[in-house]
Amino acid sequence: GPVILKIRLLNTALEMLKVEKQDKEKEREQVISERGPLLNLSGLSKTLTSLQDLHHKIDVIDEERYDTAFKVSKNDKEIQEMNQKIYEMKSKLKRPNLKRVKLYAEHMLSVLLDSEERRGEEAMSGMEGWKKLFDVGQ
Repeated sequence: GPVILKIRLLNTALEMLKVEKQDKEKEREQVISERGPLLNLSGLSKTLTSLQDLHHKIDVIDEERYDTAFKVSKNDKEIQEMNQKIYEMKSKLKRPNLKRVKLYAEHMLSVLLDSEERRGEEAMSGMEGWKKLFDVGQ
């Protein structure tokens, strides 16, 4: 009866599911083959080894970069501290007030003119004779 009919229906449904599953697998393989060629995995161990080497080298370089960055930041901090000390020392120093010195005309002439030029001026102005007389009188 009805139990045998149910068993047959279930067996038929099971077979139909198997066929449908096989059809889907075939369709999947067909789509994959259409989209691109299969991967060649024969040299995968070489590639894996070279990638591991590259990762190791990257780690070493990152460590060096970190160490260098740390040294640079430490040196920058020291430079800032030294600049601060220099600024503090400069602010503590007192600059003396300079007095203004008045230069008299004769003194300015002696500074500006050479001694030979000055002798020439005295000779031209007729002061040389007076100077000799004045020197003799003393």
